[in-house]
Amino acid sequence: MGLELYLDLLSQPCRALYIFARSNNIPFEFKQVELMKGQHKTEEFQKVNMLMKVPAMRDGSFTLAESIAILLYMVRKFKTPDHWYPSDLQKRARVDEYLSWQHISIRGKGSKLFLMKLLLPLLTGQPLPPEKLEGATEELNAVLKQFEETFLQDKPFIAGSEISLADLVALVELMQPVGSGYDLFEERPKLAAWRRRVEEAVGKQLFQEAHEGILNAKNLTVDMIAPEMLEQFKQHLLKQVA
Repeated sequence: MGLELYLDLLSQPCRALYIFARSNNIPFEFKQVELMKGQHKTEEFQKVNMLMKVPAMRDGSFTLAESIAILLYMVRKFKTPDHWYPSDLQKRARVDEYLSWQHISIRGKGSKLFLMKLLLPLLTGQPLPPEKLEGATEELNAVLKQFEETFLQDKPFIAGSEISLADLVALVELMQPVGSGYDLFEERPKLAAWRRRVEEAVGKQLFQEAHEGILNAKNLTVDMIAPEMLEQFKQHLLKQVA
């Protein structure tokens, strides 16, 4: 049994794994786990990941959760090009620095805006108050400023002249609010130029393929969600944006 990746491409970390594996010609079997249908809650999936979250990986009898852990596993097992996770101590530290920061900043704020602007109104049938959306947008804009000034600076990529895991993980997160209709690249030329470089490095066609679902997220309807998941999703999202 070869490498299996359990993914839903509506999820940012899942897209990072999918793009990384495909762009590095890593052989794997794509096991789709549809979150909207509650497939991550099944007994079968729990055998792969007891946390019942995507992404997850199985390699023979070995299973692994958490996207960064899975990315690093693939880097080491398949000996991918050095630029992804540099052997140079200080370049690797830059990658680690970003990966440590992004969870509660770029990921947290980008996901929050996506949930508030698109998913929660879909589930409740009510738009959120404008002031809540404005607050979430301001929070995201603040971390985008930090990202540009602290991590990207005037470099082509976060760790220097070549793409790394940090860039891929960052960009898939930034595409989430884009999927809700907020084009955060529009008035940020430095960020837009960096996005183009990342897309070119992994392959534009592959990048678009991985993001087709999220960029069409506005077409989601309530009937696409398993009835038993509706209330659970709604309560979870209300807590997220409280």
